[in-house]
Amino acid sequence: MPTPTEELVATISERLKATVNVKMVYGEPQVIEGKTIIPVAVASYGFGAGTGPQGQDSGGGGGGAVRVKPLGVVEVTAERTRFVPVVDVNHLAVLGLIGLALVLFRFRGPFRRR
Repeated sequence: MPTPTEELVATISERLKATVNVKMVYGEPQVIEGKTIIPVAVASYGFGAGTGPQGQDSGGGGGGAVRVKPLGVVEVTAERTRFVPVVDVNHLAVLGLIGLALVLFRFRGPFRRR
């Protein structure tokens, strides 16, 4: 017989499985001006649960989350099929700042006051 914790985890897991499917990764194809556009994303999920001691004052709880991040689109035409990525501006800005900091750190020596 499953414990209350096992039952809770199974319930949460089944609910999350029902929400996570291939449509979260590959969206509905759209036909626009002779091109078929298929949205592509990455989906991930996590969950946790727990229960207290068994008896009169027992209790439990749990929860989970689903994260979907767009990656780009697959563009299909009569001539070719290609993947067009989504540009993550925040990621590029962070990488640029890190690069600038490394350059400034590397060349700080010649500009020091004595």
